[in-house]
Amino acid sequence: MELMKPKPPEIMTELRQNIVRMPDVIRKASGIVIFGKRIRSIIFSTDIAIIKNTNADAVIAVYPFTPHPAIMQSISMVADIPVFSGVGGGLTSGRRSANISLFAESLGSIGVVVNAPTSLETIRVMNDIIDIPIILTVVTAHQDLKPRLAAGIDIVNVSGGPQTPALVAQIRQQYPKLPIIATGGKTDADIENVIAAGANAVTYTPPTNSALFKTKMAQYREAARKHNN
Repeated sequence: MELMKPKPPEIMTELRQNIVRMPDVIRKASGIVIFGKRIRSIIFSTDIAIIKNTNADAVIAVYPFTPHPAIMQSISMVADIPVFSGVGGGLTSGRRSANISLFAESLGSIGVVVNAPTSLETIRVMNDIIDIPIILTVVTAHQDLKPRLAAGIDIVNVSGGPQTPALVAQIRQQYPKLPIIATGGKTDADIENVIAAGANAVTYTPPTNSALFKTKMAQYREAARKHNN
């Protein structure tokens, strides 16, 4: 008879109950162990209020602008979980990406994330300078991973939209031991699909600040209505 694992005790205070929780299904993933820390759930956000109030194992802080040290610093100061910092690789490349990567490492980032178009030369320069994992964002099956892995990529972050599970499965077949992070989609079924395809860790996009506030305001209005009745 298989024994059920006891649920671990959880301690929360009255003021910290309302956090952004990761879907429980992500716990089915094997995780990726980086510097002794197992990471399964990764929240995709640069909102420092959300980053401070989540039970995710880590945060992936990438954004559609030129990477800036001030942004990295603010996130690193607030986060009490490991941070994967975006360092460009497209318009921002070469020595600048390498310098930003070194700055990210100095702030305590557990890894750096480069964009899909990142050149082999940029990856090599970064790999020579930093001592934390380099994560390549993979968006299509047409990306040639072999030379990028040889240049210094340690982990891939698959973000292929609806094709993500198929893309993960393809990469897993080619590279059985390669650590894979993948976007999980909006439902538990989507998350289970990418885990079944071979993802070791899953990124989750939380509700926006405005959506969370909408729920909170509805609660306040309901409380006020009951108080006045």
